[in-house]
Amino acid sequence: MSGAKTAATVTRPLAILLFAAVFALSAAAPARAVSLLRDADIEYALGALAQPVLQAAGLSPSQVQIVLVHDSSLNAFIVDPTAIYIHSGLILKLESPEALQAVIAHEAAHITNGHITRRLGNMRSARTASALGMALAAATGAATGSGDAAFGVLLGTQSAAMRNFLAHTRAEESSADITSVRTLARAGIDPAGAIEVQELFRGQEALSAGRQDPYMRSHPLTTDRLRTLKGLVTAAGPAAPRNPEAAYWFARARAKLEAFLRAPKWTLGRLDRLPSKDIALMAEAAARHQQSDLKGALRAIDGAIALRPRDPFYYDLKGQILLESRQAAAAVKVYAQARSLAPRNAQILAGLGRAQLAAGQTSAALQTLEEARGRDWRDARVLRDLSVAYAQSGNAGMASEATAQRYALGGRLKDAGIHAKRATDLLPRGSAPWRRAQDVLDAAERAKATR
Repeated sequence: MSGAKTAATVTRPLAILLFAAVFALSAAAPARAVSLLRDADIEYALGALAQPVLQAAGLSPSQVQIVLVHDSSLNAFIVDPTAIYIHSGLILKLESPEALQAVIAHEAAHITNGHITRRLGNMRSARTASALGMALAAATGAATGSGDAAFGVLLGTQSAAMRNFLAHTRAEESSADITSVRTLARAGIDPAGAIEVQELFRGQEALSAGRQDPYMRSHPLTTDRLRTLKGLVTAAGPAAPRNPEAAYWFARARAKLEAFLRAPKWTLGRLDRLPSKDIALMAEAAARHQQSDLKGALRAIDGAIALRPRDPFYYDLKGQILLESRQAAAAVKVYAQARSLAPRNAQILAGLGRAQLAAGQTSAALQTLEEARGRDWRDARVLRDLSVAYAQSGNAGMASEATAQRYALGGRLKDAGIHAKRATDLLPRGSAPWRRAQDVLDAAERAKATR
C-alpha cells in the first residue's frame, strides 16, 4: 500500500491519487480534484462486501466498481452507472459490515432506478456543463470497451453544475430506500444497517448547509423519511445472521485504513481490539512502516503471512514496505509472489512494475506496467511509472503519451495537451497510442475553446 502527502504526489500512506478536477464533492467548495485511495487489499474487501448486494440488485459486480475517496467527511455518491464512490471518512465512522452494505445498496438503487442515467441525458441535452470529466469518460470506456474513446470526452465542469447533478430529490431518496431494503433482504443481509447509516445524520437538517456533511446535502433526510425507513426494515422480517466473511473483510479494510490514515501510536495502542490476529499484525506492520521501523514492520507482516500464506494482499503490503524502504530487489521478489497468487490484480501488477523500475529492470517494468494499465487505465501512478520507464528506454513518444493521459486524469488539460501534441508528432500515425494521444489533444483543444 502506498500513498501521497498531497493530491498530486505519491508518498507512504495509501495510494492517494488525483482522479480529475471535475468533481465538486463539497457543496460549498469550488471545483477541485478528487483524491482516490488505491489499495489492492481494501479494494478486494469492498468488492467482497459489494458482490452479494450488487447481484441482488440485478447489477454485475464486474461492471460496478467500489471506489474509495480520500476524504474525512461522510459521503457516498454515484456519477455514472459504473462506479459507487465512498468517502474514507464514512467507512471509518460505520460500525458494521451491514451498514456499509446498506450504503452500497442505496447507491446501487440510484443506478437501477435510473436516477443517474436520466440526469446524464438531461445534462447532455441541456448542456448545463461541458461534460462529466472522468466520470463520463469512465462510463464511455465501460460502454465501448475502449480507453481511447473514454479520453475523448475528458473535460472539466463547474462546481455548481456538479453539485446540482449529485443532489438527489426526496422522491428519489424514498424510492432508493424502498429498493435498497428489498435488495438487502434479497441478499440475506440485515437491512437494519440502513438505519445505522441514517442515524449518523440525525439532527443535521437543522444545521446550515455549510455545516452539514456532504451526504446530507446530496441525500436529504427528514424525520418522516427515517420513520418510513424503519417501517420498511421492520416489514422486511427477522434479521438475517451476520456473515462471518463479510465481518472479516469489513474489519480488515477498516483496520488498514486506520493504520495508514491515523497516527501510528493510535494504531499500536488499539491492536488488541481487532477481531483476528492476522488483521492485528497487518495493522501493526503498517503502523511500524510509518515509523520507519523496517525490522518491526517486516516481523509483523511476516507473522500475518504465516497465518494466511496464500493471501496475495499481505505479500503486496510486504512488497510496499520493502520498496519504500529502498529494498527494490527484495521487493521485486515479494511482489512476484503476490502476483503468482493474484495474477490479474491491477494494483499488484502496478506494485511489481514499480519495484522492477526501481531495481533497474526497465524492460520487465514496461511489460508489467502495460499489463497493469490494460487492467486499470485510470491509475495515474501506473501512467507516471510508464512515462519514466519509456523515457529510460529512449521512447520519447510513449513517454509523452503516458504523461498526457496522467495529466488528463488530473484535470490538467492544458499540460495534457502539450504532451499529447508531442506524442502525436512522435508516434506512428493511426497506432493505438497515437489515437489515445489524439483523443487527449482533442479534449484539451475543446476545453480551451470553451473558456
